[in-house]
Amino acid sequence: MSPLEQTDYEVFKIIAEERERQESRLELIASENFTSPAVMEAQGSVLTNKYAEGYPGRRYYGGCIHVDAVEELAIRRALDLFGAEHVNVQPHSGTQANMAVYFSVMNPGDTFLGMDLAHGGHLSMGHPKNFSGRIYNVVPYSVRAEDHRIDYDQLRDLARQFRPRMIIAGASAYPRIIDYQIFAEIAREVDALLMADIAHIAGLIVAGEHPSPIPHADFVTTTTHKTLRGPRGGMVMCRKEFASALDSCIFPGMQGGPLMHVIAAKAVALAEAATEDFRDYQRRVVRNAKALAEALMEEGFNLISGGTDNHLILVDLSEKGITGAEAQDQLERAGITVNKNSIPFDQLPPSKPSGIRIGTPAVTTRFMGPDEMRLIASLISRVLTNTADERMIAGIRNRAKELCDRFPLYVNDENGYNP
Repeated sequence: MSPLEQTDYEVFKIIAEERERQESRLELIASENFTSPAVMEAQGSVLTNKYAEGYPGRRYYGGCIHVDAVEELAIRRALDLFGAEHVNVQPHSGTQANMAVYFSVMNPGDTFLGMDLAHGGHLSMGHPKNFSGRIYNVVPYSVRAEDHRIDYDQLRDLARQFRPRMIIAGASAYPRIIDYQIFAEIAREVDALLMADIAHIAGLIVAGEHPSPIPHADFVTTTTHKTLRGPRGGMVMCRKEFASALDSCIFPGMQGGPLMHVIAAKAVALAEAATEDFRDYQRRVVRNAKALAEALMEEGFNLISGGTDNHLILVDLSEKGITGAEAQDQLERAGITVNKNSIPFDQLPPSKPSGIRIGTPAVTTRFMGPDEMRLIASLISRVLTNTADERMIAGIRNRAKELCDRFPLYVNDENGYNP
């Protein structure tokens, strides 16, 4: 009997049920992944006990020799992996990573350009209900109506008109390559800083499956989960000239003691990301996304931008007679997990949008391939065209479970992922 099972059976049972859910259902949420047992071991370690306000060698607590070592290790690995000039591994999340950048170089009321949430952006890029939209003057840019690609001409016009302090290149639901060079050219023209949010595509960038913003951007923020396949957390990279302002903004500016157990897990994930196995994994993520996109189109689904260049697919359900919220619920009942998502120029509210977002990182971690992606597309199609057929839904749920059983997530806690 484990200590948790003995001490708090209610929590133990909930965790066991969640593990069973993850292992028995097809996880297609683009921002989720399955991290390795090594990462989980580091995150569940005794480092959770240590307070370490400050930075390595400059802590406000004693007894930090070992947490200094693990943070320095995470920093070195991130610098080597991304080729950045400076990195801070302490942000607790991607949104706090973005907040740190904003606070370090902008004042309240300053103007920045960020991708419209309805067109693929993120809450922390200027949504009016988010801190970013409440503190700063946000000018959103969008995608073109005809092809759903970023409208770089509009971006340039807005930059010239508003002369922003910062331009943000990044998205949470954009299935195409982002051209950081164009962003940089526009930023230089109007004397703006450039920040790239690569939370979704960090793993792809490491593997060369997406261009890197490091040569072009003043700041680069990311989460350490999603395609990077580490613990849930954030990270900021920047040019050396901004290092001091960034670090002091994170601590003592907006965070207290860093989560040292999470930073240790970040270090493990960054080491894993430096391997050829990881680069091969990212190639398979993209290959699977393209196979799934093609199969969904063959099933009659309309995809935003007509396909994908990366790990995610945005499906327009407006002609299917079902909302994204309804599709999410129906697929959940069938053992397939996706998330409802607004589409560009959506006529429905965010709570009941016209689309769903689908990603391949998690199923690729299970070593599924293009054949399985075509099967998954078929299962999705059957569910969303027969939503009232309870017997069929139950049959799909069994098929999803059988597929997961063929590709078990964890062999055991010692051996890690199942090859």
